[in-house]
Amino acid sequence: MSLWLLNHFSTVTLALVTVGGTVLAAVAGSLLLRRRYPSLARGEHNDMVGVTLGMFGAIYGIILAFVIVTLWTQLESTQTIVASEATDVALIARDSGAFPPHVRADLDTALGGYVHAVVEDQWPRMRAGRPSYGATSVKLQDAYDVLQAYEPKSSREEVFYEAAVGHLNDVAGQRRARLTMAEQQLPPLLQVLAFGGALVLIPLTFLYGMRKLRVQLLFVASVSALIGFSLLLVVVLDRPFAGELSVSPAPYREGALARYWPAGSTPTAE
Repeated sequence: MSLWLLNHFSTVTLALVTVGGTVLAAVAGSLLLRRRYPSLARGEHNDMVGVTLGMFGAIYGIILAFVIVTLWTQLESTQTIVASEATDVALIARDSGAFPPHVRADLDTALGGYVHAVVEDQWPRMRAGRPSYGATSVKLQDAYDVLQAYEPKSSREEVFYEAAVGHLNDVAGQRRARLTMAEQQLPPLLQVLAFGGALVLIPLTFLYGMRKLRVQLLFVASVSALIGFSLLLVVVLDRPFAGELSVSPAPYREGALARYWPAGSTPTAE
């Protein structure tokens, strides 16, 4: 469900629905409870409710902070993996300049096919939460076949050959890491703590009575808005390849890899 929402609605729309819906539900719940129990407005139980709110708020705040920081770190790690993979492919393309023309041409064909397969085949699959090695396995094997069939003729070629093989091995490892990150999501237990905690904390604010209705509604709305925005961050950051804040395939189209994309072409991850 989260993948479908992220891929079909903008972040602004999700913010309006998540934060706005949370605030409206909280305000409506507070009004209904105050109407059902008018004595709450006198604040007779505020001491007990205040202590409970403080305790639950502190625990829930720690949980949310941990979840958000973990997801943000995961997003940054994924961006680093993508950038490193693209950089290694670009370095192989540059190293191939030391090889004979026919080897360089075969390696260019394999590398060009690889970056196209990553952007045009793998990226939409990762956005949908169904990562697959797919066509990249064939193109990566083609690059291995070219290097394995070639024997360097000079010490200069040997240096660039060893560098190219090392970078190609790094590409294979980073591709696996990228696909692994595309499959990861917040563990069910943390999802229960993050979303279930909101269902516990927000209703507690209804019990904190204030004589002025506007002041109480402002208090309830402020707390629910903060919680709603935090939950929005959890949803948006949980899937690094989905939504507007997702990791971009741009590194595979820039620098030395730009030559594999015809001028004027605009490949996308959609």
